[in-house]
Amino acid sequence: MRPISAICAAAIAIGLGTLPAQGNEKAEISAEAARASVAPFYKSLNAEFVRESADLIRQATTPDWVSCRGNNDCNTRDQVIAGIGARLKSIPDLKWEIKAIAVSGNQVTVRGEATGTPAGEFMGAPHTGRSFKLMSIDVHTLEGGKMVRSYHVEDWIGAVRQLTAK
Repeated sequence: MRPISAICAAAIAIGLGTLPAQGNEKAEISAEAARASVAPFYKSLNAEFVRESADLIRQATTPDWVSCRGNNDCNTRDQVIAGIGARLKSIPDLKWEIKAIAVSGNQVTVRGEATGTPAGEFMGAPHTGRSFKLMSIDVHTLEGGKMVRSYHVEDWIGAVRQLTAK
């Protein structure tokens, strides 16, 4: 079942990566510039930087940035900041790493990996002290070196399976 999830996530990422950048196709940015632009956001997802998380998100995004977990299911920057704050409290050792970056025009696709151990019940899974590792795929549209729109897919169901495995 896990290979199928990975294939589905990759297919979604490839499909999203071919979407036009909201009608604003921009010149290709370098992989180094793309990494520098998105790095503060991924740093904000790490428990080690919980105190700086909101400022790191603001550094990486425009004020009108939205983060979407579906075609039209998007959150504002302030909503994301609140959600990440709550996530960092529930997973006090959360670590999120950039594993790979691909650039197409002004779109940056990031394959990430998150690991952590929830401090209590998590997404309906009882607290067991177990940890999880999950893959994420994000497609960010950049303008002026800042994220203006992001689409993201994470394997949270796989994480819950790991937490409840016998």
